[in-house]
Amino acid sequence: MKTFICEICGDAYLGEEKPKGCPFCGAREAFIKEGKDTDPIVNQKEEIGEVSIKNLKEALDLEKDAVAIYNCMAGKADTYEIKAMYKRLAKVEMEHVSIICKLLEIEKPEIDVEECNEDDVENFKGTVDLEDNAVNLYKKFTKEATEKNMKILFTALAQAEDDHIKLIKNYLN
Repeated sequence: MKTFICEICGDAYLGEEKPKGCPFCGAREAFIKEGKDTDPIVNQKEEIGEVSIKNLKEALDLEKDAVAIYNCMAGKADTYEIKAMYKRLAKVEMEHVSIICKLLEIEKPEIDVEECNEDDVENFKGTVDLEDNAVNLYKKFTKEATEKNMKILFTALAQAEDDHIKLIKNYLN
């Protein structure tokens, strides 16, 4: 058994094979390294400029809202599979909250309660819209970032949110 560590969130995965993606933050396989070779960005002390701080705060609000809405959707899901999927998405988005809070050196905020639709199909459509907005925002933040780690973070977040869109589109087809 080996220890693999995500370069984005810093969490460890134990197994024989490197996972295809981080089970905690959703970062793709390229961001997962063997433990001895990893220096996660959440552990690096890089000065963050004003633009990236503003963008991190906006990302924090977006991720908090995603956690809240996914928790609502899990509670209204028609099947256990859909409920479990939304609970996992909420956990991934909460991991994004944790990463951002570590980088901003702030405490994790409380998550508000959100309202959502009673219908799974409408919630799937809402999820695609939510995640599409996140992908576009994170791509914009990647371009605006001047810090290496912020470019890496926003790239990884955009990819993770894009993977969420692909997941949800499977339910819409």
